[in-house]
Amino acid sequence: MKTNLYIVNEIAPFKTTTVVGDAQTLFNELTYTHFPVLHENIYIGCVSEADIRCFDVEKTLEHYRYATEGFYARNDANWLDTLESFAQNNTNIMPVLDDDNTYQGFFELRDIMNMFNQTPFLGEPGNILIVEKGISDYSFSEVAQIVESNNAKLLGVFISNIENDVAQITLKINDSDINNIVQTFRRYSYNIISKHQEDSFLNNLKERSLYLEKYLNI
Repeated sequence: MKTNLYIVNEIAPFKTTTVVGDAQTLFNELTYTHFPVLHENIYIGCVSEADIRCFDVEKTLEHYRYATEGFYARNDANWLDTLESFAQNNTNIMPVLDDDNTYQGFFELRDIMNMFNQTPFLGEPGNILIVEKGISDYSFSEVAQIVESNNAKLLGVFISNIENDVAQITLKINDSDINNIVQTFRRYSYNIISKHQEDSFLNNLKERSLYLEKYLNI
């Protein structure tokens, strides 16, 4: 999927000669957290919507160059790298530069997210399984081996959380016998985070708990 097809260039960037009041007006009309600023057609960074509310409305952005944030993406960047840049900079807009550092326009977060929606991880039917294990104890090769040993296929896998040296791993698996996969992960000492109606282990625990409760009430 080519990210350069999603470059937005219909809206002109700010210039350092742009008056703050005019910039505030544009932010009022749009829903962007940031907006690019150019000086003599050279990209110098983005000004944030939060910062610009604090600036003197009669001054130009030249007075506030120190407040610009210099993040950007290349016009041929991988969509996943671009999505990471969005997250790291807490923004919904990403200026785009070519290899000569010439400003091309910007990406919108929703367009890049739509590219993620088109991947098999979200687009194909299947089961979501979330497991966790010590960060030094798991491996992707082991995760894949567990899934494939049960005649299933991985549609995607990523680390969804790391806390207290424990990694949480989210998997998308094609339609298959999820119960056997869950039990195999348990045998390899993975903790199962997601809930599955087909999980025979939990069903057995529930049945035993109900039996014990019934026995104690006799």
